[in-house]
Amino acid sequence: MRFVLASASPARLAVLRAAGVDPDVVVSGVDEAAIIASLSDPAPAELVRTLAAAKADDVAAGVLDGDARGEDTVIVGCDSMLSIGGEVVGKPGTPEVARTRWKAMSGGSGELLTGHAVVRLRDGVVAARAEGTRATTVRFAAPEPQELDAYIATGEPLAVAGAFTLDGLGGWFVEGVDGDPSSVIGISLPLTRGLLAEVGVGVVSLWGARPGA
Repeated sequence: MRFVLASASPARLAVLRAAGVDPDVVVSGVDEAAIIASLSDPAPAELVRTLAAAKADDVAAGVLDGDARGEDTVIVGCDSMLSIGGEVVGKPGTPEVARTRWKAMSGGSGELLTGHAVVRLRDGVVAARAEGTRATTVRFAAPEPQELDAYIATGEPLAVAGAFTLDGLGGWFVEGVDGDPSSVIGISLPLTRGLLAEVGVGVVSLWGARPGA
């Protein structure tokens, strides 16, 4: 079976590899802003689930177009956002936005929302699909001003949901996690395992797999 991760996130790839799965990486071309704009006041869980499904479907369409053999393939799409102070936020993109986010997060807590979608392809068609979300509470430290300046200067928080990482430099400023830590990194292993089971794939069958194997 071919396993495809529909994400460019090195953190998600690292989680999967540490868990025994080495997927193909195929990045979707979806317009996230357009998808968000098309939704009418979505709940946070609906938002991340819809974006994850759009990414998985986009990659699945490309795989089907290029697969003349009808190879048995499973595709996982992901999306993560942080809910804090009644606002759902994604990647800050700029140092100014990252600083504003951290002012709101410092010494408090937020809910990291992760949406996953799994699409299974067999015999040249979509044979099964499953979607789900996971919410995990993250408790933040209060970085000293010079610590925050140094962290933002690294560029790391600009390109990650919520302007922090658990598995990188941002981990120094996380006091604790209540829930699934792999979800905070970017891909929930428990949720993915459950969704794979829904489409008829046992996760242990993927252990030791290599791209294209």
